[in-house]
Amino acid sequence: MATVSSFEGLQPPTRSELRQFAELFTPLFQASSLEAKRQAVAALSQCVQIPAAVALFVGSQPIDIAAPFLTSSPAIDDETLITIARTQGSAHMKAIVSRNALSPRVIDALVGLRQAEQRLAAPVELEAPSVGPAEPTATSPEEAEAAAQRANEEEMRNRIRELACHVSRPEGDRLGLRNLSPIQAALLVRFARNREAALFAKALANGLSASRWLAERIMLDISGQQLATTLISLGMDFLDAVFVLEKLYPHLAELQHGVTRAWMVLDALDPEECNARVEAWRRADNYTYLPGDTGPTHSDREVPPARGRRFIRPR
Repeated sequence: MATVSSFEGLQPPTRSELRQFAELFTPLFQASSLEAKRQAVAALSQCVQIPAAVALFVGSQPIDIAAPFLTSSPAIDDETLITIARTQGSAHMKAIVSRNALSPRVIDALVGLRQAEQRLAAPVELEAPSVGPAEPTATSPEEAEAAAQRANEEEMRNRIRELACHVSRPEGDRLGLRNLSPIQAALLVRFARNREAALFAKALANGLSASRWLAERIMLDISGQQLATTLISLGMDFLDAVFVLEKLYPHLAELQHGVTRAWMVLDALDPEECNARVEAWRRADNYTYLPGDTGPTHSDREVPPARGRRFIRPR
């Protein structure tokens, strides 16, 4: 702490002082107690300039130590933030998302990392069932039978889940809704706080696995009802959803009977009805746009839709 306090008094430090601090800090930090580490990180979080190596080292510590530094330090550059997000996992990414200011470069990197996680997870689900049939040749009949029974039970459980989510839906008309990940929810809260509508629409479309067009149509409902329905369906925390609505639609921040109008809008919604409505919007969007489409292009506006193609707006 004496080293950190001395460094705080040098702001802004010279190159020589930055180099000397970088050489001293790491071994002293590693030899310190947990409480001393936390105090040192809290102090460094207020420094305007620190060595890049120290910023990377501190930001890569366990999240219970690194969190205040990642969320508030003005001394971390974009490259260091992106490196930490790529190497340290979702808890560090969530802390980075909570910063008051993020550059478009860092935001794109965070969104890209989230999408990469989803792509990496998908092959595991697809390939897992194919592992079973190859095993019987190297196992006993009893083991093969047990493995087949486990596979059948898992398939049955998945089937029951699908039926519960899509009761009375045609077999070829099931999309399946997604819950927001902590990173996606944090991004939506952040973009709403800063009233960055374009980035919010992009993140919402990603959370829905739908086109940018659908996200924008939902946001155009100035009553906030459609966005509230969507946030409930996606499983966003209630208080976070209230905050988002109040920031994007200021009239919903007005108090009525001791709570805001946003609170009343969300509280009146039924989750099952929200799921059904958002699923219908996504199905219509899926009929209209291919996955990854961002919405109507300039040529789409000039050329009438082909026969049989439907453009359905959310109700």
